Amino acid sequence: MKLQQILFSQGFGTRRACAGLVYAGLVRHAGRELDDPDEDLPTEGLVLNVEGRDWPFHAQALVMLHKPAGYECSQKPKHHPSVLTLLPPPLRQRGVQPIGRLDEDTTGLLLLTEDGRLIHKLTSPKHHVPKVYEVTCKHPLAADAVPRLLAGVVLDDDPAPVAAAACEQVDDTHLRLTLTEGKYHQVKRMIAAVGNRVEALHRSRFGPLVLPADLAPGQWCWIPGWPAE
Repeated sequence: MKLQQILFSQGFGTRRACAGLVYAGLVRHAGRELDDPDEDLPTEGLVLNVEGRDWPFHAQALVMLHKPAGYECSQKPKHHPSVLTLLPPPLRQRGVQPIGRLDEDTTGLLLLTEDGRLIHKLTSPKHHVPKVYEVTCKHPLAADAVPRLLAGVVLDDDPAPVAAAACEQVDDTHLRLTLTEGKYHQVKRMIAAVGNRVEALHRSRFGPLVLPADLAPGQWCWIPGWPAE
């Protein structure tokens, strides 16, 4: 693939802007400054250095963000900054979107991609992708809270019971809750249904992906090769 097209596909602006990066000496590969926008490069395993930052080639972007509190999972936020402002311009230019949403005050693992098919696959209820949440409750948990959450509770606007796929009480006020659905404010409403209130909510796992301990709030990383087709 021609260098100019590679840069364009990775979100570095218009084709003219991408050629300008090359002519300005801002694109390197394997320690060599690239000076021809039409140079053909293999994309397999390709890592360019653009404006001093290494940038691996990905035909489709899939990244993990450690979402901090105070950010909205929206391209048009109403009250707080968008999580997209935490990503570098090339990813925003590519049009990545959150896979599902976390509330403004919820922290933890958030996936983003520009692949609409993947977004549908990972958010569709029929695929039952598990998400694990660390739930801090306002009051000590009732003795029957975990059994009720596993059996299913009725939310205030839906007569069909909603059950946790797994639920573990970590301490008096801390639950580890696994869900395979994505209803609006589901964790908060389920906890309210057992007579308690969520004080803090953190997503620690999405499918097999676990939030790395060294990925600080506001930081992101690539997730290559998942999910396999």
